[in-house]
Amino acid sequence: MRKRAKLKQFELADLLKVERSTIAKWESGAAFPRAAQLPELAAALHCTIDELYQPPEEST
Repeated sequence: MRKRAKLKQFELADLLKVERSTIAKWESGAAFPRAAQLPELAAALHCTIDELYQPPEEST
């Protein structure tokens, strides 16, 4: 979703006021955003909260 929104990890981190390493952990599955962060995360990525839970689209 972040790549689709054309954001780098540090750009998304700045928008959400978290560390870039936090974004990396979310993307790797090592950690997950708090429920309170989901609306802001979805807004930054121009998607719905439900879309955040969908598996990434496969490249063809």
